[in-house]
Amino acid sequence: MDYTTEIRDGMAIDWDVPIEMDDGNVLRADVFRPIAPGQYPVLMTHGPYGKGLSFQEGYKTPWDLMAARYPDALEGSTNQYQSWEVCDPEKWVPDGYVVVRVDSRGAGRSPGFIDHFSARENQDYYQCIEWAGVQPWSNGKVGLNGISYYGAGQWIVAGMQPPHLAAICPWEGFSDAYRESAFHGGIRCSFGKNWQELQVRSVQHGRAGGPVSKITGKPVCGDEVFSEETLKANRADVAGRSATHPYDDALYAQGRARLNQVTVPVLSAGNWGGQGLHLRGNVEGFLGAASAQKWLELHGNEHWTLFYAKYGVDLQKQFFGHFLKGEDNGWDQRPPILLNVRHVDKFVQRAENEWPLGRTQWTKMHLDLEGQALSPTPSGKAATATFDATRNGGIRFMSAPFEQETEITGPLACKLFVSSSTTDADLFLVLHLFDPEGKEKLFQGALDPMTSVGKGWLRASRRELDPARSLPYRPFHAHQRDLPLVPGQPVELDVEIWPTSIVVPAGWRIGLTVQGKDYEQEGPVSQLSNVKNPMKGCGPFLHDDPEDRPPAIFGGQTTLHAGEGMQPHLLLPVVPLR
Repeated sequence: MDYTTEIRDGMAIDWDVPIEMDDGNVLRADVFRPIAPGQYPVLMTHGPYGKGLSFQEGYKTPWDLMAARYPDALEGSTNQYQSWEVCDPEKWVPDGYVVVRVDSRGAGRSPGFIDHFSARENQDYYQCIEWAGVQPWSNGKVGLNGISYYGAGQWIVAGMQPPHLAAICPWEGFSDAYRESAFHGGIRCSFGKNWQELQVRSVQHGRAGGPVSKITGKPVCGDEVFSEETLKANRADVAGRSATHPYDDALYAQGRARLNQVTVPVLSAGNWGGQGLHLRGNVEGFLGAASAQKWLELHGNEHWTLFYAKYGVDLQKQFFGHFLKGEDNGWDQRPPILLNVRHVDKFVQRAENEWPLGRTQWTKMHLDLEGQALSPTPSGKAATATFDATRNGGIRFMSAPFEQETEITGPLACKLFVSSSTTDADLFLVLHLFDPEGKEKLFQGALDPMTSVGKGWLRASRRELDPARSLPYRPFHAHQRDLPLVPGQPVELDVEIWPTSIVVPAGWRIGLTVQGKDYEQEGPVSQLSNVKNPMKGCGPFLHDDPEDRPPAIFGGQTTLHAGEGMQPHLLLPVVPLR
């Protein structure tokens, strides 16, 4: 038996269980089981963060924030087995679940070549599910749970339809790696490069001097030790790959969920403040999944806290209890949408039946270029407004104070007519909320504590739409080629702004900033231990690669146009108050 078993903290724990793949590579998993013999439903995670790395050690500032703001996340557990973005076995095993944590290929104690969301990694996940489905401690039903990376992988493997997969709960996990991670509106995001350096390379299999498990005393990165040269050869180059694959090609297709083949029950949980990674994919995944039984939950605050807090655990347990254990707990009577509607000082929970909400009043706010205002009617005048693409702030359009409390919940879009002094231009759009004194109200985002209400991005040369998939409120860009600008000649752009929710109080205003670079908030910045960049309003989801954005092209003068045949506007999903 090539693993060890011990009884501790009310669980039977199998450490480093080998799972052999079809190519002979062996992945390692920790299996947490009820002590009593029997066959139990399985909750599995499969990812690159090192199954033996404790949350407290590997992600100290996120842990400290969660402990301070959501103390119930720590209750009912010794917290010795808490790890980043996966469920705590001490909260699940007593309820009759087996929790399986797999180190994906090349990560932690699993040898091999790291290639995120590749065909090989996806096939590994499939085979791990099928392995778990036939173990003597399994009832044959495997559920998938986990945040971010562990959520994104769920969408992909569910589309492969492993027979023993019974339900998935992707919590803030993207479903389209190209549009939701690598490129935003065709603009390369540097997050992936920094993420791999900080969160993946630090626990790569064979890394010398890596962390040691506080429970087993074994190296989190395995017993082998490799040179830096070997480690580099054993991982795909995330940054280099995106540089050589600027279009939505076959590379991204293998890491994109085949949503029309996802048929198992789905609980998709997204974050209003997850602009850049932790929102769009959950909405699009929910909409695209072929599952007859699917639910969408949307919330706020940090992207990890509610998953571990009582709110999230209760939600997950009701979902998995129904589909993995057959409990008649009322889950199947839930409406398909659970919104935590965002107010300036709270969230109000509300059930809905469809997305976007059927009673939405799609409302155009026209951009008055001369008055820099958002207006319910177009000005009718020919006008232009120009900004320096290198300057923070760009041009801001302000609404009049709202006469009554108004809810804006759903997807948004903005139509612009743009020219540039160069052959291209990047557009960064930010939706703001301002109090009667003109101070912006910022929110705790998935990562950044100074997050505005909404964001959207588009490279002008990537303006080509996919007409089969575009909707008035959610333009869908093809990203198959560049259509360079003729300097000074305006083109029509449809910019997707990721979904949002905000109840605007009477007397408050909204604003829309259009500029040529990542937006930065003024004021003090914060830092997370697992993120390279200080938080200035966009979190780590920056677009600052000089190779992707050479100043000679993206540092020019950008001009907005209005006039005959050109009516720039912001499309808002206004929801009538009940």
